[in-house]
Amino acid sequence: MTRSRRFSRDGVASVTVEDVAKRAGVSRATVSRVVNGNPRVSPEARLAVTRAIEQLRYVPNPAARALMTRRSDSVAVVILESANRLFEDPYFNQLLLGISGGLADHEVQIVLLIAQSALEEQRLERYIAAGHVDGAMIIGPRGGDELPRRLVARGVPVVVNGRPSGEEAPGHAHALSYVDVENREGARAAVAHLVAGGRRRIATIHGPLDLASGRDRLDGYREGLRAAGLQVDPGLEEGGGFMPELAADAMRALLARRPDLDGVFAASDSMAAAAIGVLLDAGRRVPEHVAVVGFDDSPVAVTVRPTLTTVRQPIGAMGRELAELLMRQISDPVGAPSRVIFPTELVVRESSTPAVRPTGRQVARNRVSPSGVGTPAPPPPGAGG
Repeated sequence: MTRSRRFSRDGVASVTVEDVAKRAGVSRATVSRVVNGNPRVSPEARLAVTRAIEQLRYVPNPAARALMTRRSDSVAVVILESANRLFEDPYFNQLLLGISGGLADHEVQIVLLIAQSALEEQRLERYIAAGHVDGAMIIGPRGGDELPRRLVARGVPVVVNGRPSGEEAPGHAHALSYVDVENREGARAAVAHLVAGGRRRIATIHGPLDLASGRDRLDGYREGLRAAGLQVDPGLEEGGGFMPELAADAMRALLARRPDLDGVFAASDSMAAAAIGVLLDAGRRVPEHVAVVGFDDSPVAVTVRPTLTTVRQPIGAMGRELAELLMRQISDPVGAPSRVIFPTELVVRESSTPAVRPTGRQVARNRVSPSGVGTPAPPPPGAGG
């Protein structure tokens, strides 16, 4: 049987995959792997195919390539958070910018999918599993949410932002690739900084405990207290859900319960900024009466007054790594899961140091190590010793 030729619109016969394979002396499948960037090709075969493509001036047909590779040339960013948090928390803007940067060198489109209910999540799962995207980056899965593993079981490349629930147990079926940050270490550094500044009644406004980041930062706070010889006091802990309005309520509850508190570690910058607003409204000066440390080093850290001491996580770099890991999985679906953990850094600003003009050296580099020393704050008006 004679294979028909493909013709361009001007009637000139165009080069096919078969032509390239014949010239290179390889199979059609090998040509396909080279064209689509699959790493599982020998250097010799890759060179032969590349030369044949150049000699024949072969241009892949997008529609044919999609049929041959079952690729859509698009990837999903799945947000399992409320729309309010997505648009209010600067963390997500920085993460999405990082993801976009990580995909800049790949010819793929981003499809943003948001699920705020179980019904929406089921619809989203059907859409992804049907092949409308080549893989998914999943942001914000809560404890017990099996969407990432269900997608992996259906053959979808998946990367998760944050350590998924259950990854602590080795040998978990359908292990996942994920990108995370040293949440515990960052929280411990925040508490160590507050203790070094003379704070002894340190409260925390923690994130959701069905998120690994929320649990880990709370655990790190408690570990920091114990390391300093301070007692863990449940009366100094309040949940803020990573939401400013909830954090403001949490700060009011903490002040009502423990008016003598002299330090606050908030598990996000947006919650820390809300806490500072409540403290100032209550007549507490920051940092003289109460020192405050956040987590993220998002833009709000330098716009709030006083400027916020915070634990920096490299959000943009984390987004880029999510994109790179996903593209690697799409190219090599049988590869082992990857886990990338980024370090944190404590950045000291006005909210945890005396409200005095900094020295030239402090202005030049406005950061210290996690054990950076502050100045003890005086007790708030009417507070006991």
